[in-house]
Amino acid sequence: MTALSTAIIGYGKIAEDQHVPAIRTTPGLVLAAVVSARGAGPAGVPVFRSVADLLASGIAIDACVHCNTPAARFETALETLAAGKHTMLEKPPAATLAHCAQIERAAARAGVTLMTTWHSQANPAVEQARAWLADKRLTAIRGDWREDVRKWHPGQDWIWAPGGFGVFDPGINGLSILTRILPFAPYVRASRLAVPANRAMPIAAELTMGGADFSGSFEAHFDWRETVGERWQIAVECDAGTLLLAGGGRHLTINGAVVAAHDDGEYPLLYARFAALVASGESDAHFDPLRLVADAFLLGTRELVAPFDD
Repeated sequence: MTALSTAIIGYGKIAEDQHVPAIRTTPGLVLAAVVSARGAGPAGVPVFRSVADLLASGIAIDACVHCNTPAARFETALETLAAGKHTMLEKPPAATLAHCAQIERAAARAGVTLMTTWHSQANPAVEQARAWLADKRLTAIRGDWREDVRKWHPGQDWIWAPGGFGVFDPGINGLSILTRILPFAPYVRASRLAVPANRAMPIAAELTMGGADFSGSFEAHFDWRETVGERWQIAVECDAGTLLLAGGGRHLTINGAVVAAHDDGEYPLLYARFAALVASGESDAHFDPLRLVADAFLLGTRELVAPFDD
């Protein structure tokens, strides 16, 4: 089988730290090019300033992985799909649900693979949590994604702009896990968004959530102001005890006993999945976590808080 010649669109920290190593260690894939408006890329790999420049270069490209900002992803995804390239989208897949629908239709027209990468769902511990909860009666659910924005997102002004998601950029990882592990489809009842006086996107959010045939407490809390005690976890109480999924989905304990604890292996699993989808001519694109974020904005009350300066 010929290796899938792959280009990365957008070259930031996640592309450098996660996508490049994963592509290089996945059988059947080869990193052939990078598109970066800054002209950045790994040594020895051709770098182009735009998708148009890449497509005009004559380099044979089979697949494109979009790691640029969600707001920019719509146009670049349509470009690569129109050129007949298999397409992978980082999370969030685009800035709006309408953009996602357009991208999905473009992939269907082109007859190529489209994959959305909710990377936190790829953790093996997430699947173990899903299996354990499948036949349980749930009574309470709480998600906490609390981190220091200056530590994890320094200088990323795009994340504060419209379409940048603010605290939901990491928070959507927790929501993606919830959509995966719960035995019902979660929805947003109400939300409160804390927005810095000098920014467009929230620095913190509190969601009250629900689900069909679920009447217990269900909350999700996201906060970028946590400098001590950072955590990325989901706790679920049910008729068989308490499940805690911590470390962004990597560590699972049930009734205090460790069931799974593993390192960060999400991206190699995602790329193995992508290669398999391309080989079988299938797609795997779903947008439920983004729907929850959109509903949080639609139902949210806004509270202006202190200005934020990086």
